[in-house]
Amino acid sequence: MMKDFQTADLCDAYPDVASCTVDFKQYGLCKKFYGRIRTVSCYLDNVLLRRLVSQPGNGEVLVVDGKGARDCALMGDNIARIAMENGWAGVIIFGMIRDSVAINNMNFGIKALGLNPKKSAKKGTGNVDVTVTFGNLSFTPSHFVYSDEDGIIVSETALI
Repeated sequence: MMKDFQTADLCDAYPDVASCTVDFKQYGLCKKFYGRIRTVSCYLDNVLLRRLVSQPGNGEVLVVDGKGARDCALMGDNIARIAMENGWAGVIIFGMIRDSVAINNMNFGIKALGLNPKKSAKKGTGNVDVTVTFGNLSFTPSHFVYSDEDGIIVSETALI
């Protein structure tokens, strides 16, 4: 079972913790999630994202740097279901998703910039497990990310 936390309380307890400046929208029934960071950097292409969530997630959080692109969705209900069933704690996407009605009925948490019904390219371009930066934060693989209704924070070490 996941421990309860509030990002605001963690920020109070750890004043040097970094917080994300992007105002993400929240999808899925799980409003808060945390775990070790895994990353995908991709642009308008979700092949690497799907490949990674098809592996055991072990309670980790996938952070996807989609370069803030709004041209297409990087995740839909099929990939979200794969991630949920493979034990990922949640997904943060600096990009778009689709199939929000289905995703909002899943016991899973996703943060994304918004919605676009168009699917992405399938070329397999991008990088996995590299440090990605957006919203005044660096998301480094093996560091920890905490996401709830108030926002997103990152720490080198576990806070809870």
